[in-house]
Amino acid sequence: MNKSAKEDMPAGQVSHASATEAIPDSNRPGSLIETDPKTAATAPGTRRGFLLYFLRLGIFGFGGPIALAGYMQRDLVESRRWITQEDYSEGLAFAQMAPGPLAAQLAMYLGWVRYGRLGATLVACTFILPSFIMVLALSMLYVHYGGLAWMQGVFYGVNAAVIAIIARSAYKLARTMLRQDRLLWGLFGASAAVTLWTQTELVWVLVLCGVIALLVKAPPRIGRTSAAAFLPPWLVTGLLGSAAVGTLWKIFGFFAVSGAVVFGSGLAIVPFLHGGVVDHYHWLTERQFLDAVAVAMITPGPVVITVAFIGYLVAGLAGAILAALGVFLPVYLFVIIVAPYFRRFSGSARVRAFIAGVTAAVTGALAGAVLILGRRALVDMPALVIALGTLGILLGTKKVPEPLLIFAAGLAGFVLKSLS
Repeated sequence: MNKSAKEDMPAGQVSHASATEAIPDSNRPGSLIETDPKTAATAPGTRRGFLLYFLRLGIFGFGGPIALAGYMQRDLVESRRWITQEDYSEGLAFAQMAPGPLAAQLAMYLGWVRYGRLGATLVACTFILPSFIMVLALSMLYVHYGGLAWMQGVFYGVNAAVIAIIARSAYKLARTMLRQDRLLWGLFGASAAVTLWTQTELVWVLVLCGVIALLVKAPPRIGRTSAAAFLPPWLVTGLLGSAAVGTLWKIFGFFAVSGAVVFGSGLAIVPFLHGGVVDHYHWLTERQFLDAVAVAMITPGPVVITVAFIGYLVAGLAGAILAALGVFLPVYLFVIIVAPYFRRFSGSARVRAFIAGVTAAVTGALAGAVLILGRRALVDMPALVIALGTLGILLGTKKVPEPLLIFAAGLAGFVLKSLS
């Protein structure tokens, strides 16, 4: 039931011009299958059936962005043939090179390919809404019962496992994205060092890394340019009481920026959220932030739906809605505005170089966040043992599902807290 990616998808990895594409097989985690775009042809299908598919995917789609992308490829391209392999591959490349959550971006792109802007809009609603409702229900339970000893014990164990999962995500993303590229490893190290030093992820560092990669890998040619007052209290009440109108605007603005500037998939957005939610605005404590990440991992759909949990804790239902709207709105606008022009520039070496640099910086920030969050969450030996045990299992075998690890860690935390 975990949404953290089996292996984070690096930006610019897929080339839609290839004759064959390696796509994750969702039936066998970590495996790849090859499909020939020439054998793929679209088959008739109804809009209702198309939307019902994404509704089911939003309800039962566990496994993270790689798994969700694999489900779409298997179901829409191979099984139903509603989408051609070429359109799917271009959509995957588009989602990788654009900021925001990969799975949601890919789903909206495929909706746009099939039914235009209306299709992108309806797919966004049907795919995101189920996980939003689940997270909202967990948020309400957390606010009402979060002080109970049994829930604190469960999250004690889950948070330790979360640290291990974030560490594995950073390792996988670095290994698959950076490979033997010394420049990208240098940008990775610089971003990790800045994150550790400042205790937050800085947007200008991400942009600077992207520009450096662009100038080195594809230098431009010289001479060429390229409410609280009017809203019912229950609607805006979080952990600290009723939120002011200014706080609601800050929630929407911060999460809109998060959705617009963070490249990469899965847990890549965690360092940026931590810097704003915990360090800058002080909306949540370290423990509450880790709880938010944990909630995102035990619900289906996009991992960034954790923002709804954060928004609810800060400003109730209104905060949850504004946070989710803020983080997904840039993704939606990017699809319906940029997608028509994407194919013209998708093969640009400069675009891919910039995205590669930004993703290297995001990966470094994610690695730095592991140390920051781990130092503050692993406060005693049992928590450290849970984290190291989880990490060892994740790195040593692919046969143990992450949801099972999360459940086991929560049970261990509950038992340990009950005995202490």
